[in-house]
Amino acid sequence: MALHEKQAPPPTRTTTVLFDLDDTLFDHAGTARAALAASTSNLPFASEIELDELYNRYSELLEEMHPLVLAGRYSYQEARQLRFQRLLAPYGALATEAEADEFAQFHYTHYRNLRQPITGALALLEALKPQYRIGIVTNNRTAEQEDKLRYLGMTHLIDALITSEDVGVTKPDPRIFQVAMQHLGAAPAETVMVGDNWTADVLGALAVSIRPVWLNRFGATRLSPDVEEITGFEPLTEVLRKIVGRTTKVAGY
Repeated sequence: MALHEKQAPPPTRTTTVLFDLDDTLFDHAGTARAALAASTSNLPFASEIELDELYNRYSELLEEMHPLVLAGRYSYQEARQLRFQRLLAPYGALATEAEADEFAQFHYTHYRNLRQPITGALALLEALKPQYRIGIVTNNRTAEQEDKLRYLGMTHLIDALITSEDVGVTKPDPRIFQVAMQHLGAAPAETVMVGDNWTADVLGALAVSIRPVWLNRFGATRLSPDVEEITGFEPLTEVLRKIVGRTTKVAGY
């Protein structure tokens, strides 16, 4: 779908804010980099590793394999195993499945222990919660995302968690957004979607007449001036105005 084929609807009173989770409220990129640094620090070839290069390759492999996991081609354990085999193959490491599995578990332990929210995310949710319904719309497994929300201290701030696993489709498929609105009793014109992925979150929201707010933390090229953009969740007052509208009052702001 070309962007010009579907424009954002005119502003109206916002009642519901939907968020992506990974790299929107949860800092997956920062957590993954820290976990890679920790899990490779004692390897014999650690001095040969360029962390930026390793992280970029890790991200590419994750983007390649994640849809296959969601489609049932691989289990999460199989995907982690294969991903790390391919990631560290240039260093002659993880030649066997057992070695790959051991390293994958070692890395995942670091990843879980190093999880952190995006700066300002908790404060934003706390500011929105008294007056707005809050939902998460995420392309991931339900149990994993529930665990993240608990670990990050966000569970009590979320009214509905909508996952691709439960719905059976991934963003930008319109059905996952429609299910989210049904759960929250919201209409498209009163709903906002905040996310970092242009295709999944922005174009997905526009396809069902939800107003998107694009979280662009890493300076990507803005593809449309008609879509509201934020680069982070601070300063809070400015972010709140962009998400819920300049005429909307939020307690304390």
